[in-house]
Amino acid sequence: MDVLLLSIIVIAYMLIIGYTGYVAWKRTKTAEDFMVAGRTTHPYIMAMSYGATFISTAAIVGFGGVAGVYGMGLLWLTVLNILVGIFIAFVFFGKKTRKMGHNLKALTFPEFLSRRFDSRFIQYFSGFVIFLGMPLYASAVLIGMARFVETTLNIDYSIALVGMALIVALYVIFGGIKGVMYTDAVQGSIMFFGMLFLLFGIYYLLGGVVEANQALTNISNLVPPAASATGATGWTTIPAFGSPFWWTLVSTLILGVGIGVLSQPQLIVRFMTVKSNKELNRAVLVGGIFIALMTGTAFIVGALSNVYFLQTTGQISIAAAAGNADKIIPLFIATAMPLWFAYIFMITLISAAMSTLSAQFHVQGTALGRDIYETLFRKKGGPSTVVIARGGIVIAVFIAVILGFLLPANIVAVGTALWFSLTAAAFLTMYVCACYWKRATTTGVIAGMVSGTMVSVFWLLFVYKKSAVALGLSNFLTGQPTLITGMPWNTIDPIVIGLPVAAIVTVVITLLTKPMAKEHLDKCFEGM
Repeated sequence: MDVLLLSIIVIAYMLIIGYTGYVAWKRTKTAEDFMVAGRTTHPYIMAMSYGATFISTAAIVGFGGVAGVYGMGLLWLTVLNILVGIFIAFVFFGKKTRKMGHNLKALTFPEFLSRRFDSRFIQYFSGFVIFLGMPLYASAVLIGMARFVETTLNIDYSIALVGMALIVALYVIFGGIKGVMYTDAVQGSIMFFGMLFLLFGIYYLLGGVVEANQALTNISNLVPPAASATGATGWTTIPAFGSPFWWTLVSTLILGVGIGVLSQPQLIVRFMTVKSNKELNRAVLVGGIFIALMTGTAFIVGALSNVYFLQTTGQISIAAAAGNADKIIPLFIATAMPLWFAYIFMITLISAAMSTLSAQFHVQGTALGRDIYETLFRKKGGPSTVVIARGGIVIAVFIAVILGFLLPANIVAVGTALWFSLTAAAFLTMYVCACYWKRATTTGVIAGMVSGTMVSVFWLLFVYKKSAVALGLSNFLTGQPTLITGMPWNTIDPIVIGLPVAAIVTVVITLLTKPMAKEHLDKCFEGM
């Protein structure tokens, strides 16, 4: 009976996704269709695609598991996600991006920046940052999904990892961004109802909202000694200010993702897929509700799982999961929820993974085809660009799978946050200048982009303990896990260092160089 139920759910899901991908393939005729969906996307599809791309297994499994360690303080990330990732992104950046992208006939985010500042270097440098840096994020999403399938269905991790990557690659390669966005809308709808049930389920299991939250407060004395020694004070309180635990929570998990969302290429390109600001206005409410439920539920369930596991196993979550935070949410679903919901939630997570992976693979493919190949070899678009983009998708999938085997445990949330930090340092200052500062010069934004990227990469590889130790390059080259061993420096996220450097360098160099031509600026800001 269990096998029959699972088979019915999976087959029904795959038929829906297969048909949706087929419709997208039939409607993808040109390079503009492949990259920006012909600029005619419905606001519901755009909002759900944006939200489903933003929320992945990295958010649900990775950050949900991290909430099992860091507690309810992670809900501040939900606040930032709604305020910055939806309201500010759509209202203050989305409208300008849509109009300016149309004025400049840009099809990708690097091309948008390149044409705004009249620099081919910006386009291919940004393309390289995306193509080389995003696999870390993609692999984090893949790992989160594979871990859930491994725990829930007792399927080998390797099979789950490779199988998921191949399914997503298939419909992205053929359907382009229409394939991505159409399936995102379906998957986002599934995710919404799955997480809604999970939110009600956790509070039902623990006796109600007040009772569950109070029970979590009451077990603050069970915080592991290692966490307590670095600043942890409980699962319903903020860590001691300035402590290593506080720096990781605030700078990496909250600021890294909460601010970094503004500079995500796979999200920004969605602003260029709608035909008017009216669609963006309509999408704000849908996107806000979706993000609030998705992230809020994951963080609440992750934190409250400590109460559940303590009541049922006598252990807090991280101990029940054998020290791997990436397994907390899968273990909770497998042990606390009925089997039929575990299967439904598996589809929810598959939807979350596929929606984000498809966007990641698509943007990496277009980075190689449009932003690197076409720019470096001075091609004018056409079939060859799409062919190279599809080849880039294949390469991106291969790299993500390899990293899925090589990266260590507890990497899902950290890998996601690090990618968001890197893009913030590389792109955010330039993106703000593109939309709001006409005085910004090409030399200034290039200097800021390059310096921000280099400082951020250096901090990731040689200073920030979580990434430097996991990646091992610092230890390989210098014999030391990190170049700076003193706290809190080696617990400060790269966004805290790289983003201010990029901003300062951009402003200083801009003020020392000649403004851009008025005719070019008039073309960029026409109708704005």
